[in-house]
Amino acid sequence: MIAMKSEIVMKRIVGAVAVGFAIASFPLFAMGATKAPSKSAVKAAAVVCKATKAKGHTPTAVKQPTKLLKSRIGTFTLVTNCGNIVIRTDGIKAPRTITDFTALAKAGYFNATLCHRLTTAGLYVLQCGDPTATGTGGPGFTFADENLPKNVVNNYPAGTVAMANAGPSTNGSQFFLVFANTTLGPNYTIWGKITSGMNIVNAIAAAGVKGGGTDGTPKKTIAIEKVIVG
Repeated sequence: MIAMKSEIVMKRIVGAVAVGFAIASFPLFAMGATKAPSKSAVKAAAVVCKATKAKGHTPTAVKQPTKLLKSRIGTFTLVTNCGNIVIRTDGIKAPRTITDFTALAKAGYFNATLCHRLTTAGLYVLQCGDPTATGTGGPGFTFADENLPKNVVNNYPAGTVAMANAGPSTNGSQFFLVFANTTLGPNYTIWGKITSGMNIVNAIAAAGVKGGGTDGTPKKTIAIEKVIVG
């Protein structure tokens, strides 16, 4: 699910076309024994999404920080048109990821960006972080993998926030929010956990993919209007 081209892009299992941020294709995730979430698992409280002006656009140029942040534990609040999603970040286990994401957020890189990909079978994630909304966009720099999970079933549990990538140490700006326990290869940096706003992600998942299917653009539009670093 988590693949990209020069950034973070997910590779579709069917076909050679990658849906996400990669221009070409790339291994995204391994389909494990994970079962599809039950209706009760994806049932969400009423979520109202406001109209948004967000659309695909050229990424803001941001210089990669040379020094790691001293503060290691904090929060990122994704202010979306559907409500706030709060993520508790782990800068102890993923210091480079949090340092670079903080720089991107403070520079407005994620402002008015669309979450461009939803997968609802085998892999249960909502992918965001690409200003171009094509699955091929990135900040122009990459960084190494951190805090990779074990190669076990459900190694990306519901609420996990992790990086999408196009291969080892190709992390950039694309990331995914897990809405139901998911089994993937141990290849994606885990950098946070959703502590508030899971009902929003569940609502997007419950609405499904545009045109049907299980992998594609979310039917219910969700945009990150800005990110608050706390």
